[in-house]
Amino acid sequence: MRWNLPARMAAVCLAACAAMPLAHAADYPAKKPLSLIVPYPAGGASDASARQFGVHIAHALNQQVVVENVGGGAGMLGARRVLTSAPDGYTFLHGSANEVILSPFLNAAAHYKPEDFRLTQPISEATIVLLVRADLPVSNVDDFIAYAKRPGTKPLTFGSVGVGSLYHIMTEYLGRRVGVEFLHVPYRGAAPALQDLIGRQVDFAVLPYQQAMEGIAAQQQLKILTSFSDKLPAPLSKLPLISQSKTIPDFVYTIAGGYYVRQDTPAPEVATLRRAVGYALEQPDLRQRMEAEGRLLLAPMSQQDADAYAVAQVAKYREMIQALGLKPM
Repeated sequence: MRWNLPARMAAVCLAACAAMPLAHAADYPAKKPLSLIVPYPAGGASDASARQFGVHIAHALNQQVVVENVGGGAGMLGARRVLTSAPDGYTFLHGSANEVILSPFLNAAAHYKPEDFRLTQPISEATIVLLVRADLPVSNVDDFIAYAKRPGTKPLTFGSVGVGSLYHIMTEYLGRRVGVEFLHVPYRGAAPALQDLIGRQVDFAVLPYQQAMEGIAAQQQLKILTSFSDKLPAPLSKLPLISQSKTIPDFVYTIAGGYYVRQDTPAPEVATLRRAVGYALEQPDLRQRMEAEGRLLLAPMSQQDADAYAVAQVAKYREMIQALGLKPM
């Protein structure tokens, strides 16, 4: 068969065009190392988790993953760093509802919205617990609610990691749900809030689970009344579930974490990154460490399931914030 020049050029063009998406996807992430943005300073729980995941993500991608700590603004600065980077999949966020959802809902300075991000892969749900001072005469969450609702008593005081934090908003919403007013005492982090609870300076606290809490409870310095989970990793199986409550069994809240990119990142890059994070989730050593720290690791998801998960998270927090009548400040 003889080809004339126009026909040959057309065939070459079609072959090139058909190959372009594959070449585009194959190019990533060969160009340069990836930047994994942690929106908090080095040394914290988020930083430690990101570095452990980063090792496995790098292995899956056969490319270096550099963890960058961009702290400040309760996580907003790190989130904005991702949004101001190129939408090429090379910069991604180790994020949670705190930075991606609550910050834009509550802080006018955020200048972004949850829909500006795309969740490539949810990774874990960290456990949140209700702690009370050791001498509070309650033994479970239902007792606690009944005690708080006694007529003619002063509001119980609670410590949190700061104004507008997930734990602050959760506790206010808990009070709204059960018809009780609580008095907020904000702290600069979980450690001082926990210390004052042990010292009986506040009545209770809603905080992220730490392994040390069970030892402190065993020494009768505080009580762990419940987790706010409906399922827990095996190492935490002795903790009560909020779903066991007779008063408020549906008050299920965890710290949902995952890896986010800009919403306009091309689909092939998103898929490649999602698969790499999924590979990390399947590593037994990572799962064992994370679950010992109170994180329930999730199974790898399809992009469709990850998108649905993100939408559900936004809806859940939007409902809570609207019920409390909160506006960005």
